[in-house]
Amino acid sequence: MGHYFINDDNLKSEIREFKINFLNQDFVFKTDNGVFSKGELDYGTYFLLTTVLKLNIKGKVLDLGCGYGAIGVIVSKLKNTKVTMVDVNKRAVHLSKMNVSDNKCDCLVINSDGYLNVSDKFDYIITNPPIRIGKTKLYDLIINGKNYLTENGVIYLVIRKEQGAKSFIKDMSEYYNVNVLEKSKGFYIISLKCCWLLKKIMLLI
Repeated sequence: MGHYFINDDNLKSEIREFKINFLNQDFVFKTDNGVFSKGELDYGTYFLLTTVLKLNIKGKVLDLGCGYGAIGVIVSKLKNTKVTMVDVNKRAVHLSKMNVSDNKCDCLVINSDGYLNVSDKFDYIITNPPIRIGKTKLYDLIINGKNYLTENGVIYLVIRKEQGAKSFIKDMSEYYNVNVLEKSKGFYIISLKCCWLLKKIMLLI
């Protein structure tokens, strides 16, 4: 399923639909071939959402690599906030737009390769990142996120232990204040907060 983060015009479309009840709210999602976890809400995304939605999320949110839009739609609906959703995959963007409409939530969906078509800064970036794009591209995507955060902005993401969670935490500590919020079934929910105070101190020295 490496093709979920690219555009494959030769891939046959077979749009289907599934329904879930998440924290006592009903949602319906259209999915298709060529998007991540097309048949159900995957556990990593579910775990990320249940962790993040316990927090006091207020402000502008970016759903990075939105796929068919589960994170953006659910966060927008349950936190009553506007979410910008981006994905490089045009099919994912099309599905997300339909799911935003079907679930009646306040989201802007943009076709963008990472942050290429993003100009705003956000209080939160929430992502189940595309691990299979490779370590170099993945790190570039996450590290570059600091340029799209407000001063107190935070990135929330999920990564599995077997996908290199421990080395990821160590490497990201060069760029962010890193915290592991939750662990379950080999999945780590991680928060990354910019070291703005440290940068300000260094500029004054």
